[in-house]
Amino acid sequence: MTRHRVLQTHSISAPLDAQLQALPGADVHCLWKEADPQAFLAAHGGEFEAVAAHVRFGCSAQTMAALPSLRAICSFGAGYDKIDMDAARARGIQVSNTPDVLNGCVADLAMGLVLDVARGLSVTDRFVRAGGWAAGGQMPLMTRVHGKKLGLLGFGGIGQAIARRAAGFDMEVRYNTRRPVAQSPFMHVPDLMALASWCDFLVVACVGGPTTRHLVSAAVLDALGPQGIVVNIARGSVIDEAALVAALSQGRIAGAGLDVFENEPHVPAELLAMDNVVVLSHIAGFTRETRRDMEQRVYDNLQAYFDTGRVLDPV
Repeated sequence: MTRHRVLQTHSISAPLDAQLQALPGADVHCLWKEADPQAFLAAHGGEFEAVAAHVRFGCSAQTMAALPSLRAICSFGAGYDKIDMDAARARGIQVSNTPDVLNGCVADLAMGLVLDVARGLSVTDRFVRAGGWAAGGQMPLMTRVHGKKLGLLGFGGIGQAIARRAAGFDMEVRYNTRRPVAQSPFMHVPDLMALASWCDFLVVACVGGPTTRHLVSAAVLDALGPQGIVVNIARGSVIDEAALVAALSQGRIAGAGLDVFENEPHVPAELLAMDNVVVLSHIAGFTRETRRDMEQRVYDNLQAYFDTGRVLDPV
């Protein structure tokens, strides 16, 4: 029986790396262990029909070109902005991600950022630790969350999970997408500027990539206004980071909760110096439970492709 050949471009996690090595009927080669990956691809690229990829690195058109027999890319992560989808579609290469299993944890974190920025949780923690409260000081009044208006840029599985959580805080929720989501109880707003003008909190939950780059512009931030707060748990590229720094510095918006950045892991020094900004290290899906589910989904997508010729979670 001919064994399937899989190229794993980067280490994903110790458990999944080991699990892939035991994939029945397949030989999985670890490209990152090669002293000269490009030379290896030039010599052996034609042997591989599938790629196991990591969302942080994706799969470029150049890598695909070095794999003439490639038929499937199974990626660890919900995003696929670092996979050249045009190149994949042009060659009929199936691409899978790990959707849905992250939705709950990412939505939880989004609401955590809403609460943190609005109620000053992180900055108050720093204040108490530094002795400010013991010395007789007190923090200024913060912003209420319940009953406020939350706008969602993007309304896929993660956006819908955030909406349900926000409804539990008695928030009014509206969302912006190209088309309304059928049978959703929440109002669709086709114009992003209109949504930003309406809401108190703008939560970014859309896909990354060229089509959404800098969609949250200086104009959108100005529409959000001096009492508005922006939260991003999607991709750093969706917000114009320079425009965000300027809007925060000039008091044109009230605050930001950011799990993602344009040039990760580099965060602008201006953001790090602002007490009305909460910065995280892209941890929205970083829970033990979600990580196990994501690992299993990559394995299952590869196994399904080998068994049926089709991945389980086509992008």
